[in-house]
Amino acid sequence: MKLCIYGSASNNIDPRFLEEGEKLGAALAKAGHGMVYGGGANGMMGAAARGMTSENGEIIGVAPRFFLVDGVLYDKCTEFIYTDTMRERKQIMEEKSDAFIVTPGGIGTFDEFFEIFSLRQLKRHTKKIIIYNILGYFDPMLEMIKKAVEQHFVSPANLNLISVCSTPEEVLEVLSKEDTFDADENDLRSIMANK
Repeated sequence: MKLCIYGSASNNIDPRFLEEGEKLGAALAKAGHGMVYGGGANGMMGAAARGMTSENGEIIGVAPRFFLVDGVLYDKCTEFIYTDTMRERKQIMEEKSDAFIVTPGGIGTFDEFFEIFSLRQLKRHTKKIIIYNILGYFDPMLEMIKKAVEQHFVSPANLNLISVCSTPEEVLEVLSKEDTFDADENDLRSIMANK
């Protein structure tokens, strides 16, 4: 599978995140998966890419041309696609991927996650979405989503659209399973009513 990996572009984070990002990339490549991502050399993006490279994994980087600055983009991608805009970048990453893995990151990562999550609930795609919850990073966000469900802003059916993992082994296990959730028209009406 080609796996879209979202995550931080900053190295100014706890090194344990970067270590886990490299382990994830290596484990995915070792299992025969490839990676589609934002092309960054740093942060969680760069860590996952280095892990992929360590196991000779295929890496497709996608980034806008304005990121062509020394040290920003990873120079060992198997293929690199340059775009004009960030929106074009996200669309290409979505189209080229078979599933999505959200690793710790900032505003850009949150944006990518919620967009792909929203598109899944609207049945614009049926690809798996995995939150890679290193060191409990996403706990507050997951609590917010659960609170939104409890207060009827979000349909409970949406909780079936994401998987939460904290180790590469758990990620591989989710990827190996058939995704049985498929919202029917009644689910979709419920989701739209609660959006």
